[in-house]
Amino acid sequence: MQFESIVTSAVEWGSTYGMAAIVAIIVIIVGWFASGWLSSAIIRVLPHNKAFDETIAPMISQIVRYLVLIIAIVIALSELGVQTASILAVLGAAGLAIALALQGTLSNIAAGVMLLWLRPFNVGDYVEADGINGIVKQVGLFATRMRTLDGKFLFAPNSKIWDATIVNYNREMTRRVDFSVGIDYSADISKARAALLAAAAQDERVLKAPEPVVYVMGLGDSSIDLQLRCWTKTEDYWETAMSMNEKGKLALDAAGVAIPFPHVQLVRPTTDE
Repeated sequence: MQFESIVTSAVEWGSTYGMAAIVAIIVIIVGWFASGWLSSAIIRVLPHNKAFDETIAPMISQIVRYLVLIIAIVIALSELGVQTASILAVLGAAGLAIALALQGTLSNIAAGVMLLWLRPFNVGDYVEADGINGIVKQVGLFATRMRTLDGKFLFAPNSKIWDATIVNYNREMTRRVDFSVGIDYSADISKARAALLAAAAQDERVLKAPEPVVYVMGLGDSSIDLQLRCWTKTEDYWETAMSMNEKGKLALDAAGVAIPFPHVQLVRPTTDE
């Protein structure tokens, strides 16, 4: 008798809600594929639109995907007879519970929105924040993907980056190259300065304005500390900096300016016999 009642109830439910259940399943399946297609389309199309920066495409893609899925679920539940007001109430309560449980995750989303709104960096920029540094590859809804100069992958939560001081090495058009060196106290400072300025002038990547300068930065224990400061385009910074290390040393050698280095003197004690 109990089995028959179960079968009867199942048949009655199927006759009443069977078609609605099929429609609801179809709606969810269509919503799933539609959300994926729209998400992929945004990733493909937005970066080619000059009105949008490619940095914002991944986040818009994720937001659209979740919105389409939520809409599909609401439609599916309404097909099953659940009132829209009840659905919204449940979603509101669920949203509040999720917000309390996932405060850290929501802070990452909020930080991601702020990063895209204020644009402290774009995709391709070399940045430093919260002790990490690398080239920005993607700003997502929850995290920012970066690649270090030695090829390591970084997955940094947006909130960590937003809460830190962000240093963008690519934002300005030019950067200053500093070459520091110590010369012997017996060396001619004017001759050393002229040699370093000549080395900078021979490098085409060094800008004429602001003019390169050489300062005496301090008087060390065993050397006069000089620093050559010159400016170059941001994209030429690393090559120029590495080149000046070599050219500066060669220029000082050619000018006969000695660079002191620490010496260790061993004193052998003598014994009176």
